[in-house]
Amino acid sequence: MSRRPGTGRDGTPTPGGRRLRAWAELLRLPALFTVPGDALAGAAAAGARPGRASLLAIGSSVCLYEAGMALNDWADRAEDAVERPHRPLPSGRVRPAAALTAACALTAAGLALAARAGRPALAVATPLAATVWSYDLLLKRTPAGPAAMAAARALDLLLGAAAGAGRVRPALPSAALLGTHTLAVTAVSRQETRGGSPTAPLAALAATAAVTRLLPGRALTTALALGYAGTAARPYLHASLNPSPPLTQRAVGAGIRATIPLQAALAARAGAGATALFTAALGPLAARTARRVSVT
Repeated sequence: MSRRPGTGRDGTPTPGGRRLRAWAELLRLPALFTVPGDALAGAAAAGARPGRASLLAIGSSVCLYEAGMALNDWADRAEDAVERPHRPLPSGRVRPAAALTAACALTAAGLALAARAGRPALAVATPLAATVWSYDLLLKRTPAGPAAMAAARALDLLLGAAAGAGRVRPALPSAALLGTHTLAVTAVSRQETRGGSPTAPLAALAATAAVTRLLPGRALTTALALGYAGTAARPYLHASLNPSPPLTQRAVGAGIRATIPLQAALAARAGAGATALFTAALGPLAARTARRVSVT
């Protein structure tokens, strides 16, 4: 009989399996599938085909994204001890020093990969890294928090454009749409542990409708745009009708997963059909992984 990796003969997790599980939770592994589409959509918007530079941009994006995840939990460790004691740091499964070290190492790796992709890519990755650290350490609980997160996701798309084509201007409209979506998701996430008013999920629902409407009407783009709207709209509606923590968390998770069909729609809008289909294929992987590890 085969057994799941990281478990013993009796099916219980081994010490190594428990450590891997803790780091997967810390880094929010399912959300990782939302990262490659940023660089791919950015390259497509700039008219560049995926290649070595795009792979370097994806690697840089992954490192900077996961640096933000580790730093987020390090910065929130006292609050999580009260509201989310099961998280890896307050539960003692990952040491705070290890999380901070990982954030620093991943940031350095992300900038190094961007430098390998060229000066234009590094010129975008540097403010992206600064935005990630500023959000986690300074801006998260301020009114500027959602805007900072939106800026980080928009810069991540522009990183793909800079790496692939050496220019970002053609990708600015796509970055604006992706940033709008991220702004809406982040605004909802600010009340996911306590619940709150229906204002944020209603605003997110309106933003989703606006982004969907702004995407052009090619067949593939339309199908992907409808997939984007279908992923996010119903959970937002449910959270607006009952803004309880469980429904709000479900809406946040759906909003994060909806990033993938939006990225695919943006690539399709730029005429990169193969890139769009590849990006869309990451969606089922994200959903499958989210059944084992929470995305929020």
